[in-house]
Amino acid sequence: MKKILVLLLALVMVMSLAACGKKDDDKNDNKNETTPAVEDKIDFSKSEGVMTYAQYDAANVDDPVTVETFVQDKQSWWDNKATIYTQDNEGAYFIYEMQCSEADYAKLVKGQKIRVKGFKADFQGEKEIADATFEILDGNYVAPATDVTNLLGTDDLVKYQNRYAEFKGMTVAASKDADGNDVAFLYKWNGSGEDGDDLYFNVELNGSVYTFTVESYLCGKDTEVYKAVKELKVGDKVDLTGYLYWYDTVNPHIISVTAAK
Repeated sequence: MKKILVLLLALVMVMSLAACGKKDDDKNDNKNETTPAVEDKIDFSKSEGVMTYAQYDAANVDDPVTVETFVQDKQSWWDNKATIYTQDNEGAYFIYEMQCSEADYAKLVKGQKIRVKGFKADFQGEKEIADATFEILDGNYVAPATDVTNLLGTDDLVKYQNRYAEFKGMTVAASKDADGNDVAFLYKWNGSGEDGDDLYFNVELNGSVYTFTVESYLCGKDTEVYKAVKELKVGDKVDLTGYLYWYDTVNPHIISVTAAK
């Protein structure tokens, strides 16, 4: 009788432990479901006198502008001037030749929050901030790539200017070299350059052709993307990511290229 009672007690304990384990699992599951997205934890609030992206976008060329934004990439530095790509949760800002010491340039790491004061400029349709100064602030944000594939060829595409973007399922289209031959890429826009210069290549989607660029100051000849573009063949299907730069029309600065998934 005692043996039976002991077995019954043991069985009850096992079932109780199993039930507790199940409750703990349920709690963990619920916790995972309600954990806010990373972006929700970032303080995107603006300081007094700082523009929202909508206010910046509405500003006229040559108007003074002040924005708070996050470094996404650095194109170049020389003569105490830095050219960088930045973005927040509302939009993106290309900052051209901002006053910057070499020591401060090293502090402009990916994701770093900064306050930028300058003047809105327009270079061949590319909206940028020129004659700028900056301050480093507390905060970090790395923007995810926005898929703009379906916006190619539409008036809405320009609304995403300068953002980190991705283009999926593009087909490499032929460019003409200096001798009139079909090639997959050119050194410089007209093929007059050499290894180490900007790479220009055409991609096609739904019957329309677009010119994309590997900006050599941003991604030089020793980078993976530069090497990958040099290996492209006309007809290759590729996925691309880069910054939605503009030059009269869309002309993204590409930082990665992979075979289309």
